[in-house]
Amino acid sequence: MSIFRSKFILASSAIGSLIGGTVLLKDYMQGASFQKADVRADGKVVIVTGANTGIGKETAHALARRGAHVYMACRDMKKCEEARKEIVLDTRNPQVYCRECDLASMQSIREFAKQFKAEQPRLDILINNAGVMRCPRTLTKEGIEMQLGVNHMGHFLLTNLLLDQLKLSAPSRIVVVSSLAHTRGRIAVEDLNSANSYDEAKAYEQSKLANVMFTRELARRLEGTGVTVNSLHPGIVDTELMRHMGIFNSWFSAVFVKPFVWPFLKSPLYGAQTTLYAALDPDLEKVTGQYFSDCAPKDVAEQAKDERVAKWLWAVSEKWTGTLTGTAAVS
Repeated sequence: MSIFRSKFILASSAIGSLIGGTVLLKDYMQGASFQKADVRADGKVVIVTGANTGIGKETAHALARRGAHVYMACRDMKKCEEARKEIVLDTRNPQVYCRECDLASMQSIREFAKQFKAEQPRLDILINNAGVMRCPRTLTKEGIEMQLGVNHMGHFLLTNLLLDQLKLSAPSRIVVVSSLAHTRGRIAVEDLNSANSYDEAKAYEQSKLANVMFTRELARRLEGTGVTVNSLHPGIVDTELMRHMGIFNSWFSAVFVKPFVWPFLKSPLYGAQTTLYAALDPDLEKVTGQYFSDCAPKDVAEQAKDERVAKWLWAVSEKWTGTLTGTAAVS
């Protein structure tokens, strides 16, 4: 009996050490955080897309806590309202609003922008956060491949529709949540819509590369306006974005894979830190066209620097979203 008890104590001690080591590793892997707790956003008007869950929710929460007027632009209004109530209750900031915006529908995007303009004469910060990842091939309402449509085209349209407010509110900021996946991306000029062949990983990587190229081209077009635009990699974050990845959806992975992957995933709270840094840090007021990771500048992939392809992508994006230079406030 004493031998059994000794083995049990040893096993419990080993398990405790393993759990403790895993938690320490988890903490270490969370990465940098936005340290300037004294930076406020009182009275600033902010839009966060995809703000009802994950990184977007944490971003909206942090901005509300700092005094911002936050517009949560979401597709699922039930989840949005639940998140809004939670944020208001915790921050005691009543200036948090739910507004419907389905980035897979250009009509929905235009209706959101129209309603926002009717309510607000200014916009200080636009955070293009919402996204989909590695989903089966589906199409937006306009027939655009879903990952390209939501991650890039939808935000392209939304940003252009809101540029007048951003210019009037200068100095103002646009923050584009991209991904390290852009480094593996390629803009398929011969089959941008993945009509001839579809690979969910390549389509996602293309959409994230499009985010970075859009950021750099828009920054060039907005020179001298007082509106900055920067993109970022939030880290590998444990959010609903991974719901379409088979490795996380089977019982086998839940038992044998995820416990080993979990320590290396950021929480949504830490995943939001670079977004907050890009949106709020006073040192970045005049910084534009850059890419950040872990609250620090990082170089982009070589293909993201191809200005010829960036201009081509911009022209195609204008055509597909019905946005013409001048009419959408891009000068």
